[in-house]
Amino acid sequence: MLIAGFPAGPWGTNCYVAATGPGTECVVIDPGKDAAEGVARVVREQKLKPVAVLVTHGHVDHMWCVAPVAGTYDATAWIHPDDRHLLANPMAGMSAETTAMLLGGKYEFAEPDRVEELTDAQTLELAGLEFVVDHTPGHTEGSVTFRTPYDDPEIAEVMFSGDLLFAGSIGRTDLPGGDHPTMLRSLREKVLTLRDDIVVLPGHGEQTSIGRERASNPYLLDLIDDHQGTSPVTRGL
Repeated sequence: MLIAGFPAGPWGTNCYVAATGPGTECVVIDPGKDAAEGVARVVREQKLKPVAVLVTHGHVDHMWCVAPVAGTYDATAWIHPDDRHLLANPMAGMSAETTAMLLGGKYEFAEPDRVEELTDAQTLELAGLEFVVDHTPGHTEGSVTFRTPYDDPEIAEVMFSGDLLFAGSIGRTDLPGGDHPTMLRSLREKVLTLRDDIVVLPGHGEQTSIGRERASNPYLLDLIDDHQGTSPVTRGL
């Protein structure tokens, strides 16, 4: 399996390109601001053909280049219906500070020509790969993760976690559509139930694993302590 990832744009958002190998079809995950050039480079170097663009959630730093990338390669965009409105109106999901910064220029957003909606527990078969969709609201109402099997005896799956889970942290919940109790429920039901040998490729920062985060992520440790009936340590974002 081929997975190429790179940080793009002022927010350093990780964009990923996944394929069964060079010279095949591929899937692009979260092409944010300034990601189109990086996608083009990977596609050119690996002789790939994008057939789908997967969006973990509708925040502008993850979907800025969804329409350009999908349009360039005649690919289909996939997003959860609760975040679909953000494809054409990303300002609805932004903080006041980010909105003020972006309003200094003229930006136009529109849905790609082909958009498909994601559902919880759905299995997508794209570019010869299989992706399991988990609806994980909290960061946004339509946040999802994508899990795909990985051909390594030490790695069960790779999870593209968007802004649900990071190395040592979790996604913020103070933006429009965010909700902290809902985020904790998603982590409890959709992360802590997973195998330790799943590699996590987050929307920002370095890769990690479910096992590493279960053992050291303070937010997950709080959830585990709470489940076991001990007093959790209060930690802020």
